[in-house]
Amino acid sequence: MAISRRQFMKKAVLAGSTLAVSPMIFVPKAKAAWERKSIVHPNVNNLRVVGITDPNMINGVRPVSSWSLQEKMVVRDAVWGNMDKLACGLVETRNPEDAWRAIFIKPPKKSWSQTVVAIKTNNISLQHTRSAVMSKVCHAFTDLLGVKGTNIHIFDGVHGGSMGKSTPFAGLPEGVRIEDKWGGIDTPVPVPPPWGDGRRTTKCLRYLAEGKVDILVNIALCKGHSDTLGGFTMTMKNHMGTFYPMYIHQDEALEYLLAVNQTPQVLGPMDPKTGRVLFPLQQLCIVDALWASEGGPGGFPRTQPNCLAMGVLSPVVDYMLATRFRKEKMGWDINEEATRRMLTEFGYRESDLPAGGKLIEI
Repeated sequence: MAISRRQFMKKAVLAGSTLAVSPMIFVPKAKAAWERKSIVHPNVNNLRVVGITDPNMINGVRPVSSWSLQEKMVVRDAVWGNMDKLACGLVETRNPEDAWRAIFIKPPKKSWSQTVVAIKTNNISLQHTRSAVMSKVCHAFTDLLGVKGTNIHIFDGVHGGSMGKSTPFAGLPEGVRIEDKWGGIDTPVPVPPPWGDGRRTTKCLRYLAEGKVDILVNIALCKGHSDTLGGFTMTMKNHMGTFYPMYIHQDEALEYLLAVNQTPQVLGPMDPKTGRVLFPLQQLCIVDALWASEGGPGGFPRTQPNCLAMGVLSPVVDYMLATRFRKEKMGWDINEEATRRMLTEFGYRESDLPAGGKLIEI
């Protein structure tokens, strides 16, 4: 039987009255933000950051140099050997195979051959990840763990437009995909505090936003940047090629940087009640400081520190490299207040760090 307009309006009024009396019925329960100080990577001390300095990784000294020249100077075997040492130092074992197997965790209900890996590289301007660093990580996945080369995707969602041509990484396992922008940044995701009090959204790389990546590796450079962001760009800022980047040029820039690095698209899926990570997504952060610069983010490097570093929790990696490497070793200025927030906004203090808060040299 057809409903008259009068009957429809009466029912609508009654429905509205019901909503007014019980407004919470259709409001979804908010998911918990990441629980500060909770464990992200279960196999590695989340606060441990290791570094190595070795001039034998580069044949010659050319602080101001192009990426193509650096590719000719880098000694691949020395880099690979030192990355094995770093992995061992990070996990605190003597066996490199055991170390890589501890760092990279297979996703539940998947085989290694089904696992999808994304590697975020920084491809802006003239400084880029050296091939020896990139290829070592890829070969650890394929040769040791059994990940298919075609399931490894190297990307920069903002500045990767011509990466395959301008930065053709050498020595990669067969099938590894240099994805350039990998479709770009176009999928909305919620952002937790401290940005916008946790009530705003941003856009993210679709494959991460939709949960299609199992393991995320962050390979960053060591360059200068805005004082607002600490005065540098390393692993946290590297994700401005994973998330919409323009908010770091507006109010609450630092808050945005801190917040997106606490999302499930970086840390991993979380328990909606507790905010604890159920499975780590970003499992390794590397800083390639074979060459580095006080200024930036554009231009050629100005120094050749012959250094590599790694850890598993991005804000701790950046804090340690900023304070111990950039400030103490290189003598470069940093914004100490902004840098300190990279610990405190994740629930930590310097007194929590191992080795007396020092970068652990291998």
